[in-house]
Amino acid sequence: MKKRIGIIGSGSWATALAKIILNKEKHINWYFRKSENIELFKRYHHNPNYLRAVKFDTSKINFYTDVNEIVKRSDIILLAIPSAFIHQSLSGLKEDISKKIIVSAVKGVIPETNQIPGQYLHKKFNVPYNRFCAIVGPCHAEEVALERLSFLTIACKDLPTARDFASILECDYIKVRVSDDITGMEYSSVLKNIIAIASGIVHGLDYGDNFQAILISNAINEIERFVDKAYPIVRDISNPVYLGDLLVTAYSQFSRNRVFGTMIGKGYSITSAQLEMPMIAEGYYATKSIHKINEKYNVDLPICDAVYEILYDKTDPAIVINDLVEKLK
Repeated sequence: MKKRIGIIGSGSWATALAKIILNKEKHINWYFRKSENIELFKRYHHNPNYLRAVKFDTSKINFYTDVNEIVKRSDIILLAIPSAFIHQSLSGLKEDISKKIIVSAVKGVIPETNQIPGQYLHKKFNVPYNRFCAIVGPCHAEEVALERLSFLTIACKDLPTARDFASILECDYIKVRVSDDITGMEYSSVLKNIIAIASGIVHGLDYGDNFQAILISNAINEIERFVDKAYPIVRDISNPVYLGDLLVTAYSQFSRNRVFGTMIGKGYSITSAQLEMPMIAEGYYATKSIHKINEKYNVDLPICDAVYEILYDKTDPAIVINDLVEKLK
């Protein structure tokens, strides 16, 4: 039976994923929170707020503003909402999603519960891990829009399910791998956003490329320590889904977390930096959540701790980074 795909979310990553999926699928269902954005989309054949250069054949899109209706009419639910808004966006969900295939394109922690998406959906909506997939890896929406070659990984406890969804995404410019390391990859995706804020902060403080190299080489070890404690299995942290995702998020011009960190390093207040940015920096919320989660694991996370001290303890970035320098190897 042909699977009906429903996308919940209307940002840049949701738009990029819709573009990829429509390379093969004849139709998709797509949820927008605001009906006026749907009307603009239909009129101009592009998302009115994100990746406007990407044109769509709107006859292939069934638009919805009711989350229960799109869930009812879809077999695969693709969540592409910032983690800070997941809890709120699904608060009105009455339809049972435990029998659906749920795919998370969320790289963050749900702040209300301090859970990664797989844990949150399993606990709150009884979604079994063999029906939950996570899209991870180094892949910026802006480059997907330009059809630049990108690699993704689909993580799922059931590898045939991962391969089925991977086949939907794979095309000339998207290569897809599969893995069963959901927890490790989701946590790695969270931590790299925090590291990218640190990378931006040191850039804003005028540290050069030499120190950036030291920061990031320490950062991948920090990520490895945490994921090995949170979910101890054999994994190669140099795999692109871990290291590659860290590198692109820490260095890319498209990285909103790096941009946010750069503004903080240059002296912007958190509120001012957030107001300047058209999109949310997931790492801001992840910093607080990981700090709380690490009370349980007690892993040595000097870079993440430094970002927490700057963002939440309101300590001068120059002082914090100066102290961090002495802790790096």
